Order: sequence, then structure tokens, then C-alpha cells
Amino acid sequence: YVPPQIRKAQEMLDDKKREELGRLKKMVNGLINRLSEPNLSSISGQMEELYMANSRKDMNDTLTDILMNACVTAVAMPARLMMEHVLLVSILHHNVGIEVGAHFLEAVVKKFDELCKSDAEGKECENLLALIAHLYNFHVVHCLLIFDILKKLVSTFTEKEIELILFLLKNVGFSLRKDDALALKELITEAQKKANAAEKKFQDQTRVRFMLETMLALRNNDMRKIPGYDPEPVERLRKLQRALVHSSGSGRDTQLRVSLESLLSADQVGRWWIVGSSWSGAPMISDTKSQAQQKLHVGKVSSKIMELARKLRMNTDIRRSIFCVLMTSEDFMDAFEKLLK
Repeated sequence: YVPPQIRKAQEMLDDKKREELGRLKKMVNGLINRLSEPNLSSISGQMEELYMANSRKDMNDTLTDILMNACVTAVAMPARLMMEHVLLVSILHHNVGIEVGAHFLEAVVKKFDELCKSDAEGKECENLLALIAHLYNFHVVHCLLIFDILKKLVSTFTEKEIELILFLLKNVGFSLRKDDALALKELITEAQKKANAAEKKFQDQTRVRFMLETMLALRNNDMRKIPGYDPEPVERLRKLQRALVHSSGSGRDTQLRVSLESLLSADQVGRWWIVGSSWSGAPMISDTKSQAQQKLHVGKVSSKIMELARKLRMNTDIRRSIFCVLMTSEDFMDAFEKLLK
């Protein structure tokens, strides 16, 4: 039961909060609508000020919603526009904190996974994949995630997946080769196996052949074989990024080294890649397992020590174990070894 006066105060607080969020959304929307390469510096500065003035959660939610509405449309988004939006996220990720990029990345990956399963007709999947590709290009996320997505697409291997593989390789293929040539080689071998097995399945073999040719061109580092490949726009924006990121370098140390599986199961297992991310929900390990793990072995201990532990109220297994280790160790090295065990 909530007393009427408290209920009224809560309602007023909710209305006030809603009004604040509405105002914040308008401000962020205005900045995103004006976003372009020449004014990226001033807009990223204003966004940083908004992050300082408002709660991180409200800002992350608002920014992610607005960017998703702007970039995930049923028609293909212009590549330049997409890059500028992601570059803004990347600058905030490096200057404000990694939770900005992490929040946006998680929303994009979950939406992509959902749309891949639903067989959507529009270009939403390509747009989401372009967002992920540029998050990798601007050092928000590590190549681990890109390889996970490519493996997933290769394992399904339908015509839609082949289009997505080609789209992703065209955007980030040569960067992948630079970051992890071995993983790319394994992926190409896997794709060749799939293509040989699925020869009868596809009526039109040209797309599959084109995909394999693109992969071989990547492996041989032959940029001319990939039609429409132009690294210049990304390179120019990377230069701009280096100028706008406060810390030294382009911030490779803040790359999120997170796998596809971790992102999709973040609600169940927590977000370990965000420092200080609070987590509430069901225990990560089932109770039976944790109880089994609690039975600690510290060897045989005399009944005298156990009695002393009981007197000093060492009332859990782990407390008793630590107490016994400290009391029975010969020196600090012995105690250290036993505690590790």
C-alpha cells in the first residue's frame, strides 16, 4: 500500500521526469539532424556537455533511440551518412566512456539478430550490419564480433546471408585481414566448403561464385578485384576521429572485445565488458553448482583449530577455510599457496 500523498508525489515526479526526457530528446534530435563532417567537432562537444549535465542512462537511451530511428530504415542508408553517425558514437565512446558505445552496440546487435530470424524484406539488416561494420572501423568494437557474425552467416548460408556476407566483407574485409589473417583464412575455407555442399541448392550460382572470388581477393590482398571498394572515406573520417579524440591515438585500447553470444545473452549473464555495470537477476550459476563449489578442501585440520574457528564465529565454509589456512601456515608463501588452492 502506498499512501495517497506519496503516490501523488511519485506521479508528479514521473511527469517531471517525462518532461525532462522529452526536452532532452528534442535537444539530441536537433544535434543529430544537423550532423555533418564539417560540424562534427562542435556537435560532439555539445553532446559531451549534455552527457555531463544529464544522467548517463538517460543520454544513452535517448541517443540510441534517435540513431536507431535515423539509421535503421527499410531503404538503404547512404554510406557517408551512416559513417558520420557512427563516428559521433565513436568519439563519445572514447571521450565520455565505453558504456556509450557498449549500449549502442548491444541495441544494434540485438535488433540485427531479431531481424535475421524474422526474414524482413527491407534493407534494415544491411543498415544494421553497416552500423556494426563502422563501429569496428572506428575502433569501438574488436574484430572478434565481426568474425562471430560472419561465422553465423556462413553457417546458415542462404541467398540473403550471402548478400550480407558480401556487404560486410566489402566494408571491413581488408581491416579484418590486417587484424587477424588466420581467422579470415579459416572463414574462407569454411565458406568454400559450404559453397561446394550447396551447389545444387541455389538456382543462380553467380552470387556464390562472386562471394568466393571476393574472399580470394581479400586473402591475396588484391583490392582491384573488389568492385566499388574505396577505403578513402573511412580513412578521412579516421583522421578526423584522431583529431577529436582527447586521449592519445585513436583509442584502440577502448575497443570492446566482446563476442556475439555475450551480447545476445547480456540480460542473463551480465555485461562484464562495462566496468562497474550493476547486474540484477537470476544467479549466473545455479544454486546446486554453487553449493558444490563451496565445499573447499584445505587438507586435514586439527579439532583444536576447528573449535577455535567456531568460537571466533567463522560461520561459513569459506571463512573457516581461510581462518584454518592462516592459522596453520608456516610462512607467508605457504599461506599464499594454500589460499590460491
